[in-house]
Amino acid sequence: MSEHVVQLDHFDFNRRMTALRAAAATAEFPPASTLVNMHCHSFFSYNSEGWSPAHIAFSCAQRGLYAAALCDFDVLDGLEEFYQAAQLLGLRAAVHLETRAYVKEQAQIDISSPGEPGVAYIMGCGFTYPPAPQSSAGKTLAMLRQGAQDRNLALIARINHALPAIAVNYQTDVVPLTPKGVATERHIMQAYRMRAKTIFPTSAARAAFWSPLLGCSVTEFAAVEANTPKFEDLIRNALAKRGGIGYIQPTEQTFPLADDFINWVKNCDAIPTIAWLDGTSDGEADAEQLVELMTGKGCAALNIIPDRNWNIKDSATAALKQKKLNEIIQACVKRDIPINIGTEMNKGGLPFVDDITGAVLKQYADIFTAGAEIMVGHTVLTRYAAMPYTGQRAAEEFRSVKARNAFFAAVGALPPLTAGASDELLAATPEAAYSKLKDRTGL
Repeated sequence: MSEHVVQLDHFDFNRRMTALRAAAATAEFPPASTLVNMHCHSFFSYNSEGWSPAHIAFSCAQRGLYAAALCDFDVLDGLEEFYQAAQLLGLRAAVHLETRAYVKEQAQIDISSPGEPGVAYIMGCGFTYPPAPQSSAGKTLAMLRQGAQDRNLALIARINHALPAIAVNYQTDVVPLTPKGVATERHIMQAYRMRAKTIFPTSAARAAFWSPLLGCSVTEFAAVEANTPKFEDLIRNALAKRGGIGYIQPTEQTFPLADDFINWVKNCDAIPTIAWLDGTSDGEADAEQLVELMTGKGCAALNIIPDRNWNIKDSATAALKQKKLNEIIQACVKRDIPINIGTEMNKGGLPFVDDITGAVLKQYADIFTAGAEIMVGHTVLTRYAAMPYTGQRAAEEFRSVKARNAFFAAVGALPPLTAGASDELLAATPEAAYSKLKDRTGL
């Protein structure tokens, strides 16, 4: 790996962008394939490789992806970096935000956060600018960030109380692991792992400490510890997840209400999006019912992590989850709901990109490509022509969702915007920019 690529993950923005320009000057970029990854977490929330938005964009371009999207938890800190990097590299791009929300109508059943009734992952897709800090939308974004920090502090307090021998300090042990201070559970588990290594410098001492907590034998511990991503997942299960010593059951007050989050996303001219897990929970078992509930609240797209539903060793489980995958896709197709897919990149062992040419996913390839194009098209039309996918003008311009999808996908399928093309559109009025883009599609 070249020094320029290493510097792509430096916490200083200017150093990252300087490194990106240098890396791009010597790298070879293949022609775009049909592959997309529209759900990539960066180090602004958590990336298993510690990658920045610039690094994600660079790696996507190097692999010839057709389109890519940044998707961090609770923040839009990487938005401008990702768009700048995409323009430099010639990559179709979008920026999303993911969080967890409380769905009152499903308060008694699991949805997409296992073991946490009423709690669902949910997204906003296609943010084009961070909201102004003093605006209502900006204050809501700040509340998402603060809410994440408050949950982190409470979690650490509970774990520190139970395990004082490896107690960590949020400001000195956790925050430095992040570029802008927004930590996740995974950062916290990393801090506890590192703290334990300091307190118990020998493998034997760490084995004696961790083995009872992780449910492994002392003799197995060395092999467990050697696989750092898996080790940290085990620590997370033991300390932070349901049944762990730091876990408490969430309530209606723990996360924002789904309705409030959806309204905020729409106010930001982004697309409220259902984040679907795998269809096996009570809240997701009936695909039609779930889609009706969430579109009734204002969601206009669906996100899937397809790898969860087909890349499974047990044949019976794989068959069930592939059936559920087909059900949710068909429920969306029937309603002309765009589908956003990706691999997350927030856990070791995940694929870099979904193989939509493979035996299971190829039947949905056109649907997934169109979904990516719509997200990119929405981004371009919102950023330059003031025409978001869920906005009034789009509704007036296109009498059917199918027609709207076709136009937004056509814009998304245009050649990726360069910095020069972006400047040209920004210099035009929104109406003129819209005309330019429409002319280019030939529609």
